Amino acid sequence: MEKRATYYVSPKNALTWLAAVLTAGSVGLRIAYLCGKGADATTMWLQFILPVAASLIFVLQILLNGREHFYRTLIPVIGMAVYFTSVLVLAGMNRWWVLLSVLLYIAFAIFYKQLTSGHVRKPWLLPLMFLLALAIQVAFSREMFFAGYLDYQGLADIALLMGGLAAMLAVRPHLDGKYHPTWGDRKDGRRVRTVPAMSRAMPYIMKTRNDACNLFTTEMEITEMEKYVLKKRKEGLTGFGLNHAFIAAYVRCVSRYPQVNRFISGREIFSRGDEIQYCMTIKKEMSAESPDTCIKLHLKPTDTANDIYEKFEAAVSKVKDTPDENNDFDKTAGVLAMLPGPVYVIAVRLLELLDYWGLLPKFLLEVSPFHGSVFFTSMGSLGIPAINHHLYNFGNMPVFIAFGKKYRRTELNRDGTVTTKKYVDMGFTLDERICDGFYYASVLKYLKRIFNDPARLDVPPETVVQDIP
Repeated sequence: MEKRATYYVSPKNALTWLAAVLTAGSVGLRIAYLCGKGADATTMWLQFILPVAASLIFVLQILLNGREHFYRTLIPVIGMAVYFTSVLVLAGMNRWWVLLSVLLYIAFAIFYKQLTSGHVRKPWLLPLMFLLALAIQVAFSREMFFAGYLDYQGLADIALLMGGLAAMLAVRPHLDGKYHPTWGDRKDGRRVRTVPAMSRAMPYIMKTRNDACNLFTTEMEITEMEKYVLKKRKEGLTGFGLNHAFIAAYVRCVSRYPQVNRFISGREIFSRGDEIQYCMTIKKEMSAESPDTCIKLHLKPTDTANDIYEKFEAAVSKVKDTPDENNDFDKTAGVLAMLPGPVYVIAVRLLELLDYWGLLPKFLLEVSPFHGSVFFTSMGSLGIPAINHHLYNFGNMPVFIAFGKKYRRTELNRDGTVTTKKYVDMGFTLDERICDGFYYASVLKYLKRIFNDPARLDVPPETVVQDIP
């Protein structure tokens, strides 16, 4: 497994603000240069709009996202490299010198990417790179000054590189031991980069979730789980039911088998880490005319049954206490429903494209019931057996679990006595690309062990297994 360092710049660091001031100052100098000289279209785009945009993006990045997404400064740095190349081309420099400079700028950008992504663990090279670039620019501007050509553009370039140097001096490594995002990660998960070759190929062979879904139905004995539910009600959790216990049992499985908390997007495998997103459809009122809506809970592998009960009841109460009001899911669906059919199709295709590249806005990921760790549906509340529900090709939900109504069965024990036990049927629909069959089987066996000993759900797990990076 590759050991990767992660770096950040803090807005509390004076060097970060110095970098922002110098870089923003370069923008002001470019405006003064443009006002004093004017420019044609090519000069406007390459020597004004491009460096100004790169400078402003750099400033916003280090001030607003520098703590978690410092690596994204690569984007404005590439813009700056293109700008400096254009300066040489438009100045009529020798083509071999231009070619050499282009190769140097490309090497600079590649090396910068490797450093800021943590693949090269020598952060002191970052200020050294900008110091070298600054020295070259100062030497070039000095020659222009003695030739009588130094103007605001040269000063702007020096200010820009000084801002970059100050930012690089503010770089610090993350020492908290936590995972921090990098290129290829998404807002809702980090890319798993250490999967076997066969697993890596599966999303390209089975392109959709319904291509790759496995259907499985089993019966789960709930004799001990029912006793546990009664115990929790006596403790004061009056609304505690099997649904809460089932969610808690699944969360405990994730704490031990984190690969079931993965998902496929853009044909790559991602892990949600410690974020377990549980989705469920509920009715605002228990009547056939009442509309359905969706809730989403944000759970942790360390959550106990009490934690899950509180989160679940808060989400349900928010919906049922205001049946005439729409939640965020209903409002978003309502906006889309207002679109004419052809426009609706285009809108959904656009959302699919954004989701494929990991560019879907975070607020849409939050309200979407198609993005999450697991979807539960209770057929028991409807008085019917469990079903095998399909997966959705839109979004990234990899697991769908349905459980049916309770039933009793009389069984003969080994000692010859007769016992009546309670069961529910559970239907599992699983995306086989996130982990293999042996892993799923291990999860199911562990789930049955929890059903036979649900008291363990009252305390956090002793250890939480972390998914591989």
